[in-house]
Amino acid sequence: MKKIATLAAVITLTAGTAFAGGYSAPVVEAEPVAVEQGASSSNAGLIVPALLLLGVIAAASSDS
Repeated sequence: MKKIATLAAVITLTAGTAFAGGYSAPVVEAEPVAVEQGASSSNAGLIVPALLLLGVIAAASSDS
């Protein structure tokens, strides 16, 4: 019977120190994610100026 009482006392004492700090939710910081764009066959930034240049060339050639 002494073994059970000693075991119960040890468990009681260790359980109190296990929760001494209380619970705080872990803080997880998200890492930034870089999104890679796939290889494109044409650049959209060059299409509009190219069309404008062709329009100017067509307008200049039709006036003469």
